[in-house]
Amino acid sequence: MTTATQAISTDASFDWPLAYQAESLVRDFISAFLRKNAAAATLAKRMSEKTGTDFLEWVDHFTLAFEHEEQLRDAGFIDEKVRAQVGQKVLHHPRAMLPRVVLQPAGSLSSVPVKLAIHPESIVDFVARHQLSGKIQGAFGDRLREVVISAEQGHTFTAIERLAYRDFVKSENSPGFAAEVIAVRELWRSRKRDFSNDEEGIRHAFALQQEAIDRVGADVACELFFAEERAYWELKNRAGRIQKRRQDLLGLGWGNHDHHTFRSSRRFFADLVTFLQNFGFQKRERYYAGAEAGWGAQIQEHAVTGITVFADVDLMPEETEIDFSSQRLQDAPVLRTVGLWCGLHGDSFLQAGMHHLEARFEFENLRAQLADEGINTMNPFSNFDFLKQAFTQGERWQVNPKRVEELLERGLITKEQATKFLEEGAVGSHLENLQRRGGFKGFNQKSVSVIIEATDPRAFSAR
Repeated sequence: MTTATQAISTDASFDWPLAYQAESLVRDFISAFLRKNAAAATLAKRMSEKTGTDFLEWVDHFTLAFEHEEQLRDAGFIDEKVRAQVGQKVLHHPRAMLPRVVLQPAGSLSSVPVKLAIHPESIVDFVARHQLSGKIQGAFGDRLREVVISAEQGHTFTAIERLAYRDFVKSENSPGFAAEVIAVRELWRSRKRDFSNDEEGIRHAFALQQEAIDRVGADVACELFFAEERAYWELKNRAGRIQKRRQDLLGLGWGNHDHHTFRSSRRFFADLVTFLQNFGFQKRERYYAGAEAGWGAQIQEHAVTGITVFADVDLMPEETEIDFSSQRLQDAPVLRTVGLWCGLHGDSFLQAGMHHLEARFEFENLRAQLADEGINTMNPFSNFDFLKQAFTQGERWQVNPKRVEELLERGLITKEQATKFLEEGAVGSHLENLQRRGGFKGFNQKSVSVIIEATDPRAFSAR
């Protein structure tokens, strides 16, 4: 099915469908479970009221009996080749963002799942916030950990934590692996990001990446890297801090993240893409907005962690015919929105951190809740039944005078703009409110062009 999103790619697999049949089926099973398990129903209500999130977005998987297999397959679910318990079969929807289903004998009672698991970011935080008495199965550093939240009427509600792991059986870690996880987490948290020479910063990041991969493997190194990128972004984004606190009050963390947006200078865009591929990211859509918007983007997805990156860069009209994600781009004579942001703040890969984190919410619900917290939201830049998106008002950052001076000397900004940036700062980051329906995985290129233009630092004045 063709949607309003037009990813310019020869790969038809990136023309994402609308899987309303599959989503409706999943929601029906989840609703049936909530009617049988009061603890799950209460948490679902609190998620909506306290965090503006939809319970479905937190569901890792649920079980069903094999009698439902044909029904699921008709809706687009297929086998996923992961390890599971004897007698289990794991189904997933490869073209939609939906929970997985584990088929097993007696996996449902009267068409109601006998087990449903949610995925908070940290199982320890979740247990602490809810004062659960159950024992966590699995130790720190294990790739799979789980705790029972409630067992009612034969229907068990659990929380599960995955450390870059999609299997359903206990992981076999080497001795000392937990200590290595701690070491790599500290490696990323203490990463030096600001160098007098950005090339040195890039080399440093790649060296740390290789060390991290050597110690814990690419998948876990990736999971730990992005946890620290989110934390760094929060330090520079008030809306992010407030929403994270709201989700942490329920022990959820950022388990509802949708994608992480990295803005890059032209010079280092190919390095950023390579860095992500070293973790195991695969390229998805590549957008060529061309002359009108002056930007391009490469979307990449990590199958094991479920992390998606939207990496964008200034792009010249003549470069729409090349693979700009792998061909190194030279500095351009003008700066578009992304290039100016990087010129003022540094690359997301280095000093600046992410431009924004996008997480999945109940769109209108979150807008109202953030307004009550004093956080205003910009006008939606996607407003479809299947995709709604809006930024919070941009957080203004102070600008390093040396960066402004360099841009002025190169003729990339005017004296008036330089004065304005020095006096007022420049828009830096946002939290993005996103709601998906029909399991839609894609993006809307025209809408993204609108919001990129709307967040150009030259368009903002101090308020």
